Amino acid sequence: VLMERKTRVKINRKQVMLANLRKSCSCTPEKLKNFLMDFLPVLQWLPKYKCKEYIWGDVMSGLVIGIILVPQAIAYSLLAGLKPIYSLYTSFFANIIYFLMGTSRHVSVGIFSLISLMVGQVVDRELLLAGFDLNDDASPALGDGSLQNDTQSNTTAFNLTIAGMNAECGKECYAIGIATALTFVAGVYQVLMGIFRLGFVSMYLSEAVLDGFATGASLTILTAQVKYLIGIKIPRSQGQGMLVITWINVFRNISHANICDVITSAICIVVLVTAKELGDRYKHKLKFPLPTELVVIVVATLVSHYGKLNEVYASSVSGAIPTGFIPPKVPPFNLMLRVAIDALPLAIVSFVFTVSLSEMCAKKYAYSIRANQEMFAVGFCNIIPSFFHSFATSAALAKTLVKTSTGCQTQVSGVISAMVVLLVLLFLAPLFYSLQKCVLACIIIVSLRGALRKFRDVPARYHVNKADTFVWIVTMSASALISTEIGLLVGIGFSLLCIIVRTQRPRTALLGQIQDTNFYEDDLEYENLSSVPKVKIFRFEAPLYYANKNYFLKSLYRLTNLDPNLEVARRKKYEKKEKRHLKKGDHTTANGLGIGETTLQLVPKQTDFQALVVDCSSILFLDTTGVNTLKEILKDYKDLNISVLLACCNPSVIDSLKRGGYFGKDFGSMQEMLFYSIHNAVQFAKDQK
Repeated sequence: VLMERKTRVKINRKQVMLANLRKSCSCTPEKLKNFLMDFLPVLQWLPKYKCKEYIWGDVMSGLVIGIILVPQAIAYSLLAGLKPIYSLYTSFFANIIYFLMGTSRHVSVGIFSLISLMVGQVVDRELLLAGFDLNDDASPALGDGSLQNDTQSNTTAFNLTIAGMNAECGKECYAIGIATALTFVAGVYQVLMGIFRLGFVSMYLSEAVLDGFATGASLTILTAQVKYLIGIKIPRSQGQGMLVITWINVFRNISHANICDVITSAICIVVLVTAKELGDRYKHKLKFPLPTELVVIVVATLVSHYGKLNEVYASSVSGAIPTGFIPPKVPPFNLMLRVAIDALPLAIVSFVFTVSLSEMCAKKYAYSIRANQEMFAVGFCNIIPSFFHSFATSAALAKTLVKTSTGCQTQVSGVISAMVVLLVLLFLAPLFYSLQKCVLACIIIVSLRGALRKFRDVPARYHVNKADTFVWIVTMSASALISTEIGLLVGIGFSLLCIIVRTQRPRTALLGQIQDTNFYEDDLEYENLSSVPKVKIFRFEAPLYYANKNYFLKSLYRLTNLDPNLEVARRKKYEKKEKRHLKKGDHTTANGLGIGETTLQLVPKQTDFQALVVDCSSILFLDTTGVNTLKEILKDYKDLNISVLLACCNPSVIDSLKRGGYFGKDFGSMQEMLFYSIHNAVQFAKDQK
């Protein structure tokens, strides 16, 4: 049976593009309204807000997230290498902007540990290149954010051009300048990706790559916090091998550990871990999570203040956190070129985490999001706050889960969280002056529990899929031992390499017939399959292209126990010997046999089939090499009087074969070479003489 293909209507692509361009460039009031509604989704859902039904859940979840956000923001400033005030700015502006532009009702956007780490690594590198000392315990810079030469905090000053004016910039000013430039460029990348619809880039970050990256980065974060836990002063390592170098420095200086910090850290970790475990065990009974971090910070601040831990025991503290807002400034353009490459992985990771969490929430609560709009939302969550001394943001898994579990209904909860942060910014920030840095380090480390627990899932992951396990291990190791950015690239590269290897050496099989049916399966995998007399059925479970052509041929020859090239060569060799003997008038061959007996021996014993059926159901596509390979086996087997039949080809494979001339110029022999089922091909082969 040869099915008739539908006639495709030819599309004039030039006319279509011009029509789309005219449509895009036209401006009408209706179109402008739709654009605004799409660009600011809050205009669509806020007028439909069901106040009585939603307000209680939004207020409760907003308050809880705000209470969690404040201590985490202060803590994550250590990761970013910046002052706590900038983390609070970041948390405030991100929540407001995502409220206006986001399409997810539940995701919590703000400061995130992995993003803070990536920002911090760039900040530290640039500070080091500019000649600044990375010692955390240098006297704090001016809290008003003015661009003065801060000789107390650092002896090095750096000329920074802002708004066309040259000014000398101290360490803190230069650090936040790097962070805002990096954030601005990352946001621009995300907006451009949204404009050109490049969201598909996230498809190359598989779950194994993301999990491995998160776990490797978590090990780096943990390592960076150890010096705060035990109160030692070691240089902040930079570049490749940071994790190993930091641990070497920790063990070299462990004898100088601050006993006060060690005891405080031990108590805080025990309290935080115990509270988290109890919260996980009884979460179905609790209406909202316990604000353990806030309680620990308040108690630790009071103990540090009244116990004078900084003065008596030299325990490192957070220092002065100014209130109010620093006047906005344009991110320094002369630093943007320095961080342009670093901003690209930051933009991709930020977007991927946000979209994946948004899709998870949308699927759970049965609504839809727009991935492209999420790209714009995250992009502007970076671009706009960069003018207000903020750094890069992303959706955070832990806070999103808390948000959904506390009754969140819409992004109104984000506004409530922003108000809590604003309260701290305006009035409460100075109260955290005496807060020990080791307490903040404890909060960061305990927040990594989820990522570090991935190590327990390795056996189960290995049982499900070995290749994904190796991708996870390679990505995690590269992210931890080399650097986070290189680890991400290594993970993507290794993941793609695994896919290529799988298609290079796919499963191949000879099929047997399931008794009393028209179906065929792998002879090595199933019992009680019957072989088809005089017919070999070969299955290749991958696309056939240039990289696996040789494997295809080797597998075919091995499973059928016949290499047509060798067999043809062997026959030609015998024919030459026969001609030589006949010329001499000898009627016996070189083997001492008669001519009739030799003719029989020329037919090899292993040629026990007269037709080869190739099951193409798993061949997704053919390239030029693939088409030529099939033409090659067609010719080689034809020389041995063995017909080659193709079965279960999809339309794209058939089109490739037609264009490659497999069926001849007029496709006249197509009905005798192509079949829509294996059984049809087998029946045709049996009917052949």
